Amino acid sequence: MNGGMFVLHDDGKLEEMTERPYDSEALLQELLAKYPNLIAGDQVDDEAPRRWLLISREMAVPCKEEGGGRWSLDHLFLDQDAIPTLIEVKRSSDTRIRREVVGQMLDYAANAVVYWPVEAIRSRFEKTCDQEGKEPVSVLAEYLGPGADAESFWQTVKTNLQAGRVRLVFISDDIPSELRRIVEFLNGQMDPAEVLAIEIKQYIGQGKLKTLVPRLIGQTAVAQQRKSPSSARQEKTDEATFLTEMQNRRGTSECSIARRLIGWSKGLNLGQNFNKYPQSASFIPILKTETGQRYPVSVATDGDLCIQMRWLRESAPFNDEAKRQELWQKLNDIPGIQVPWDRMTGMPTIPLNSLSDGTILGSVLEVLTWVVRQLRAEMP
Repeated sequence: MNGGMFVLHDDGKLEEMTERPYDSEALLQELLAKYPNLIAGDQVDDEAPRRWLLISREMAVPCKEEGGGRWSLDHLFLDQDAIPTLIEVKRSSDTRIRREVVGQMLDYAANAVVYWPVEAIRSRFEKTCDQEGKEPVSVLAEYLGPGADAESFWQTVKTNLQAGRVRLVFISDDIPSELRRIVEFLNGQMDPAEVLAIEIKQYIGQGKLKTLVPRLIGQTAVAQQRKSPSSARQEKTDEATFLTEMQNRRGTSECSIARRLIGWSKGLNLGQNFNKYPQSASFIPILKTETGQRYPVSVATDGDLCIQMRWLRESAPFNDEAKRQELWQKLNDIPGIQVPWDRMTGMPTIPLNSLSDGTILGSVLEVLTWVVRQLRAEMP
């Protein structure tokens, strides 16, 4: 490879650094996982530089509902607007980088938006944190910043997947012209998905001195404006807007159920949190404690009541399996409600249209009231 760069040392010595290929593809993958800033977030969006949250390396991509992983994506990241960012890494010496990798990535994206439940993404994030000896809740809180609503963030991930709002990124030490033209074409045609390529060139000097230089490829000004992440951000809204959205999307019956759930939360003095997304809206009642916030349930305009076991299981008393089993039994004792046990560490959902019978809805609200009282009993 030709080309070089120069480093001027404090002693006035000028050192030439020469471009060199990476010793292995795995080395470049490791660098991305360890130093996500190499993904050039400031070049992807210069007004609101992208920040990256690593979900997993070697993320399994299924090709059917609840299927095992048919493919393995090199990296999955989320940015601060909860946009899934799929990354495939190839060295320039790999001939597949010219065309084959494009079909590979499109396979990943087409199946991911259909068959990746947000629960699977959360689970992989937690596993990644565990492998690094970190607490998932703390990592996410630090990433999102003070006052951010973690549950709303995950809801936005779900919304973005449903809308096909994903980012596909090809990374190499050198992007060939064939791939560059394909990326520019796809990025101009696909909406709301974004397709980019990033070169991360490696320069080696004397001794151990090494420099990595990322450069974004494939983003035109028109495509950047049309796909600005600002269009995907959640916005705080109010009860009336949420109910209007529910009425428009789900009809009178499910809107009435949502209204009753809101009334239930007010009766228990829970905080009211309403969020509006480009394609949906959600309501999340919040139990505020001295040690943080708890999210017992959420209601979304996709038509589901979601029991937030992903978060509940991290707090007493539901960090105890016996207490989770007690809740599971209470739910399944209600006629017409069936919650699989294996969902009780994730995000079990109950379709709102299954609660149209007032007796069933009343029984569900009794169980949810019991959940809130159990949480409050553990408050300091």
